[in-house]
Amino acid sequence: MTTEITGTTRLFGIAADPIHHVKTPQVFNAFLRERGIDGVLVPFHVQPNGLDAFCQGLRHLENCGGIIVTVPHKTAIVDLCDTVTDEAARVGAVNCIRRDPDGRLVGTILDGIGFVEGLKDAGIDPKGMRAYLAGAGGAASAIAFALAGAGVASLTIGNRTKAKAEDLAERIARSYPDLRLSTDAAAVANQDLVVNGTSVGMADGEGAALDLDQLHAAQVVAEAIMAPSMTPLLKAAEARGCRLQPGLPMLQSQITLMARHLRLTD
Repeated sequence: MTTEITGTTRLFGIAADPIHHVKTPQVFNAFLRERGIDGVLVPFHVQPNGLDAFCQGLRHLENCGGIIVTVPHKTAIVDLCDTVTDEAARVGAVNCIRRDPDGRLVGTILDGIGFVEGLKDAGIDPKGMRAYLAGAGGAASAIAFALAGAGVASLTIGNRTKAKAEDLAERIARSYPDLRLSTDAAAVANQDLVVNGTSVGMADGEGAALDLDQLHAAQVVAEAIMAPSMTPLLKAAEARGCRLQPGLPMLQSQITLMARHLRLTD
């Protein structure tokens, strides 16, 4: 940190469990410094059983402008907000919360648009692609809706609990009735874009959330995990000649949107 923290500095945070892997403080604080904004973002290690109390505390923290939310809190925190955007309500998850001057918490979800914009910035347009998404949690749901909105030709959702994949597919179908949807978790090989929207691969020895043996060189393989930068999925994809899209660009593409929701920029 090169910016001095004073009594006028606005506080922001990122809430997660665990917290060691997060990259948001580095990226967000660089954004603040570059724009001369008197603010700082710090990591908050919040366990699920303390999430309610944490949010109640935020309401009384007068110099707090808001928080970023990540695994495993994105879905649970929706009901702890005073209001959420239409997109967050549709996805059923929140990853950015603004604290208004009256203490009200206003949530939105930016994972999906950040993921798609990160792909496009890398020269990968998902329009017309056959997409496979592992996961049906908060981040995965946001990515699923964003891929649907970006015009993928089909979307297959694979999840360990198939009922959750089916629920997500049903919600997407209500908004995108013409999109071809599947919940066949084994259908990896016949896809153009393969995405891990789970946290599987973050911890040592975890493996991957999909069948790595079905990956091949004609595919783009993308991660939502930011640390480690090379997950078991990306390592396997690299070995098979796939085009790789790591997780960090998803965050980098969201920073401007986060700052706007937090009313740091216009």
